[in-house]
Amino acid sequence: MTEELEEIFKKYVFPKRDENSLVAIEDIQEHLKFDLPEDYVYYVENYLGIDQFIGVEFIKLWSLEEIIDANLEYHIFEKLPQTLAIGTNGSGEFIGIEFDDDNSVKIILSPFIDLNAKYHVEIGKSFTDFLVRLDKGIEWFQD
Repeated sequence: MTEELEEIFKKYVFPKRDENSLVAIEDIQEHLKFDLPEDYVYYVENYLGIDQFIGVEFIKLWSLEEIIDANLEYHIFEKLPQTLAIGTNGSGEFIGIEFDDDNSVKIILSPFIDLNAKYHVEIGKSFTDFLVRLDKGIEWFQD
């Protein structure tokens, strides 16, 4: 993966995974119509979930073991078939990966309450871009 991504993992002390998960990427992708982006796959296969501030924003990213259950519990797979929730901001909104019809992705922030893609706010053009923006202190809601 990119050096930039690894630097962020080190800087914020992302906990490294020391054993393989019983959940595989393929298990998640069974619920999706799209392949997960490589930078995100690298993260969940090599690191555990985090629960901390990066820059000015708080994020909780779920571990590989939590993703399927969380998406089923919040009805993400059912109501937002082109979105995978990967965590939360701790304030009633989830962080997700939205898959477009042209196979591109973006990282979004959206409310748990009214699951509708019209409320998605782009917070990164990729998983790496999302973390880089946070690290640089770029706020999610700018005018």
